[in-house]
Amino acid sequence: MRGIAAILGLGLAVAVARPAVGADLPVFTDITEQAGIRFKHSIGDFKLSNIVEGTGAGALFFDFDNDGWLDIYLVTGRWHEDVSDNFGRQLRGKLSNRLYRNNHDGTFTDVTERAGVGGKGFSFGASAADFDHDGDLDLYVLTYGENEFYRNEGNGKFTDISKSSGLADPRWSLHSVWFDYDDDGDLDVFVVNYLEYDKGKFRAYYAAANYPGPLSYPGQPDALYRNNGDGTFTEVTKEAGLYNEEGRGMGVTLADFDNDGRPDLYVTNDAMANDLFRNLGGGKFKEEALEREAAFGESGQNVSSMGPCFGDVDHDGWLDLYVPDMDYGCLLMNRRDRFEDRTTATGLAVICGQYIGWGGILFDYDNDGWMDLFIANGNAHNEYTENPVLVRSDGQGRFIDVARQSGTYFQKKYVGRGASFADFDNDGDLDLLVVNLNSAPKLLRNDGGNRNHWLMVAPRTAGGKRDAVGARVTVTAGPLVQFLDACPTRCYLSQGDPRLHFGLGTATKVDRVEVRWPDGSKSEVKDVPANKVLTIVQPAG
Repeated sequence: MRGIAAILGLGLAVAVARPAVGADLPVFTDITEQAGIRFKHSIGDFKLSNIVEGTGAGALFFDFDNDGWLDIYLVTGRWHEDVSDNFGRQLRGKLSNRLYRNNHDGTFTDVTERAGVGGKGFSFGASAADFDHDGDLDLYVLTYGENEFYRNEGNGKFTDISKSSGLADPRWSLHSVWFDYDDDGDLDVFVVNYLEYDKGKFRAYYAAANYPGPLSYPGQPDALYRNNGDGTFTEVTKEAGLYNEEGRGMGVTLADFDNDGRPDLYVTNDAMANDLFRNLGGGKFKEEALEREAAFGESGQNVSSMGPCFGDVDHDGWLDLYVPDMDYGCLLMNRRDRFEDRTTATGLAVICGQYIGWGGILFDYDNDGWMDLFIANGNAHNEYTENPVLVRSDGQGRFIDVARQSGTYFQKKYVGRGASFADFDNDGDLDLLVVNLNSAPKLLRNDGGNRNHWLMVAPRTAGGKRDAVGARVTVTAGPLVQFLDACPTRCYLSQGDPRLHFGLGTATKVDRVEVRWPDGSKSEVKDVPANKVLTIVQPAG
């Protein structure tokens, strides 16, 4: 590895062979049962009757035991006196979150009880990060009520440090993202908070909607917690410029959208404008969503923005955004100083307009070097099923609906919510895990994506102990140039594979891998063979 002068300029000219739309496509195979995943999500009750129950849950991929294989953590609701009907009391003590260890052979073993991470609260999302620099991933669970934070002891067990750490936020939290906002070398956490639920007191609503919507309740501000380096955290939301009193946050992701070397925050909100917090450096942010045209869609949509995901869809060197929504969703293309909504122009409006989108994932499922898109769909107020969406980039600015060609999973309908991505079987293509409301999740193995070549890059901080969250990795293979920012939190209430995945098409090697580290320094590796996981450790100093 050696220093380099720059990674990206103002844009990238790409002369790459376009992928053939009619090519033999991969399929996703539902292996949930044979993999040993016996979990079923619950709303903590028998009848869907309020917005807490309808919000759903996400899924977490993380390697909790450091064996190089990604494990799965699934969260659930449970009976709560603020939320649930009296009849649902019989579910008390019968519902819990579950941790599944990857057995390296396509199966998983439930190790929840030994690990001690079954949880106590009505849970929605989970994230993992090494907050204490001890080389293993700690677990943060977002709930209705006090959030739960578990320190990984490195022996297969976790210790609940929710209260002592200062992260037991009592507000209704949905998700969180970890990053070093103040450049002091340890990971801080930004928590997305949703609504102030009134325990069901407000009942004036359209009967067909089943229960009141988000505008019936006050929003709650999100929160940024600074890591004090001693096992505790301090809230610094206002000082950092991230305070939004109205709140209603539903999702968050982290990426350097303006290519200035500092990661920015994009927060999706329910029934109001989304927030784009530009990182000014020095631990300060400025909200610029409206001026950058990232607050709404092209028709002013702000019905219900769900989990944001990012990727360089058009290979121009700038990270774009996809935001699932109750109204078409929004593909926001980054035009350097603003975003342009290309939902209609790319064909997504026609495909997605009939659905309510929740878990959206931009990923290259066929390893041809172009970002494709998966969306988990489901009715927001009733347990009405909808089709999932899988569209493939044609390399010319449009997405083609390929769901019906992509496996029996896409022949059925679901009440979809969160979705996550990972190469859980380490075979070189990205698999999916979809959470369905009040039902079993679906673990979908990608079969055939690795017919094309690939490279996964794991950037690690100095010493190799921790994922380098916020690092930018650029991969060059002939005329194909791709990049991603290291942030696995880029889907609804979920966290995916921390390794950055790049499809290479027919290329058998990568000419150059460049890493821009969070501190601005740069490293380079040349002539990397395809079809491997490349770990790059930041040089000391």
